Amino acid sequence: MANSTDDDKRINTIRMLSIDAVQKANSGHPGMPLGAAAQAYTIWAKHLRHDPAEPTWINRDRFVLSAGHGSMLLYSLLFLTGYLTIDDIKNFRVFGSRTPGHPESHLTPGVDATTGPLGQGISTAVGMAIAEAHLGAVYNREETIIDHFTYVIAGDGDMMEGVSSEAGSLAGHLKLGKLIVLYDDNRVSLAAPTDVTFTENVLERYEAYGWHVQHLDESRSNDVLALDEAITAAKNVIDRPSLISVRSHIGLGSPRQDTFAAHGEPLGAENVKKTKEFFGWPLEPDFYVPDDVLAFFRQTAKHGAEVHAAWKQAYAKWQSTHPDLAAQFERARNRRLPANLPWPAFNAENGSVATRDAGGTVMNAIAGAFPDLVGGSADLDPSTKTYLKGQGDFSAGNRAGRNIHFGVREHAMGAAANGIALHGGLLPYTATFFNFVDYMKPAVRIAALSYLHVIFVFTHDSIYLGEDGPTHEPVEQLATLRATPNLTVIRPADSLETLEAWKVALEPTQTPVALVLSRQKLPYLGDRTADVGRGGYVVYGGGPNDDVVLIGSGSEVSLAIEAAKLLEAEGTRVRVVSLPSWELFAAQSQAYRDEVIPPRIRARVSVEAGATLGWERWIGEHGVAIGLDQYGASGRGEVVAKNLGFNAQHVAETASGLLAKT
Repeated sequence: MANSTDDDKRINTIRMLSIDAVQKANSGHPGMPLGAAAQAYTIWAKHLRHDPAEPTWINRDRFVLSAGHGSMLLYSLLFLTGYLTIDDIKNFRVFGSRTPGHPESHLTPGVDATTGPLGQGISTAVGMAIAEAHLGAVYNREETIIDHFTYVIAGDGDMMEGVSSEAGSLAGHLKLGKLIVLYDDNRVSLAAPTDVTFTENVLERYEAYGWHVQHLDESRSNDVLALDEAITAAKNVIDRPSLISVRSHIGLGSPRQDTFAAHGEPLGAENVKKTKEFFGWPLEPDFYVPDDVLAFFRQTAKHGAEVHAAWKQAYAKWQSTHPDLAAQFERARNRRLPANLPWPAFNAENGSVATRDAGGTVMNAIAGAFPDLVGGSADLDPSTKTYLKGQGDFSAGNRAGRNIHFGVREHAMGAAANGIALHGGLLPYTATFFNFVDYMKPAVRIAALSYLHVIFVFTHDSIYLGEDGPTHEPVEQLATLRATPNLTVIRPADSLETLEAWKVALEPTQTPVALVLSRQKLPYLGDRTADVGRGGYVVYGGGPNDDVVLIGSGSEVSLAIEAAKLLEAEGTRVRVVSLPSWELFAAQSQAYRDEVIPPRIRARVSVEAGATLGWERWIGEHGVAIGLDQYGASGRGEVVAKNLGFNAQHVAETASGLLAKT
């Protein structure tokens, strides 16, 4: 069935704005906006509930452009509905603009998720759907406070990436019925037609995952009525997520239609002209927007504001009926900590435990008083100690449960946690072995780039793993995370530092935090002010005439203290510095850092069971870094460590040798 003239005009406005912006920038991806404009239009004009006046309204529908290279498709809609200005569109990909090359949620109003790395967007959307389901179960009463859909437009690249397979499997298992994905099946990737590499039946795959699937062939890919009917049918399937495959044409109407040349570069001035002629669009001026089209989109935004106003009325009634619940909801939505959290205490009697165990103790002590803390592990709860006892399991049959069983899906777990954080109202955590940060690094990077408050718990943090061998013993992972901007990495030395690390991690001002914890027991280092919040402090010694500084993190701090005692027996004056977080320490004043690591002491030795890369920042040009610039080995943990140089005698001898040279 043919679209109305008005629908075609509105869709073509989206198309032409997009190709004009790409052409002006001389950079970008014009093909997807041309081919998928009807899909996006149908979502935004017929279904999406949103309010440009309050872009962060918590019960708005979410829209994720997973194929983030087609960003101008989204930016055109954001302009037409009132989030952006026409100057924003004209400044596409310009330094400092609100319309960067790929959508960034912290930068551009109306962008619900940072996308671009393929597969991350659709997987993040799974987390949004989890958050919606959980919050609805917790807070909805007679009045419905949380009840919205999450819409996604994904491309062939999203379907190829492994993370989307993990996320799709998880979403099907959890029966996330309010997740609706339109698969823009244009059969062209950046380098070639997809049949060079990708010939599987995507619909059958998603059906096997437990999704509701529909297909619109090319005769209906731009049919607004057919798209509308398919989305409506998907919304009515409440027990399964939905995938709508739309057989579209990349670069529709341009001389480059159905070729990979339409994917990653501007059409060129002559091809823009021919494309406008194909659609019967005025050649001048560029960025032309008919008045009636703009009026229509602004009216849809006005309708969203009316829906929002009705929600506010229902919310006010709910708030008056359930004031305690409302206070909890608003505190969580506004990212405030509960007052007087019941923190546990560690001392000489109970403190000599693995930091993973200490972390589990902290989490369970505060869980009852902190209902917005939700998360889980990649099938590793018994090992990571991150299960919240008595808080239930999130499942298709229990949306109120707070323990999310992600399965062996680290890729999807990280992305879903980002989606939960982006949704708002919850503080997500994840957990896995530290070595497997490699599997979730793209999601960790997106969390950091987007300034998301996510807590990534990594246990089994070093060669002390022992018998599991080098495949599971992390070596380069600390350096990798420390090189990631906006990420706070904390590797506590004992149970007391673990407690303080969790206090830092929960602070609402935090960007993502990685807690790096041990499997093996660590000695309690004594009652003290464990100043983890400042990144580092003197844990042992610290006199005005110290000869040498030993610096460590995690399990190696106690090793450094042992070495210090050996040195003291020889008459050497030693201070030991615990440096659990480079990022937090670097943020302190120069005066404080100099107080902890005095510049006059040139003899400095760092001790850490990981790559030595970066330690020169703290030990200076005369220092020595004891670390691991090789892989570990299989054997008893203490035997492996001793043979690789992690024993008090070796540390002491290294310090003595350094002193003799300085």
